[in-house]
Amino acid sequence: MDGSKNLSNMNLFAPVSSLMTDYKHLVTVGPEDHLSKVREIFDNHTFHHIPVVNFREIVGIVSKTDFEHFVGGDGGDARLNQALVKDIMIKRLGKVDPDDRLNVVVDIFILNRFHALPVVENGDLVGIITPFDILRALAEEKPAQPHMVYETQQP
Repeated sequence: MDGSKNLSNMNLFAPVSSLMTDYKHLVTVGPEDHLSKVREIFDNHTFHHIPVVNFREIVGIVSKTDFEHFVGGDGGDARLNQALVKDIMIKRLGKVDPDDRLNVVVDIFILNRFHALPVVENGDLVGIITPFDILRALAEEKPAQPHMVYETQQP
């Protein structure tokens, strides 16, 4: 999911909103959508989690892993045109608030082995945060003392 924010210096006490992918950049599905729509989304994007919403209320999430497990070896479109998102979505979700701190999110990821957390404010989905968002921010971080960073030499 493109559109996530970036911190110049990673701060684990910054709010979730500083790194989350916000709602306007999310691709979502509804619980009554057919799984053929999920396949199309996963085929056309690089992310691995699709929020399931009823209007803007988060009601579940579909992971690429769960989708591929459901499809199994049979990628038949007939089955995907019959099955609905609600048949495979994860309903019991961890959720965070945009004002929660990133260190709380990291703890949730580590303790629960979650790979995505919906960000909810007043009952509405406002974004999503993943371990990838945090890793990307760390990778883009600029050192305070650039001369202290080891650089590999190109042959």
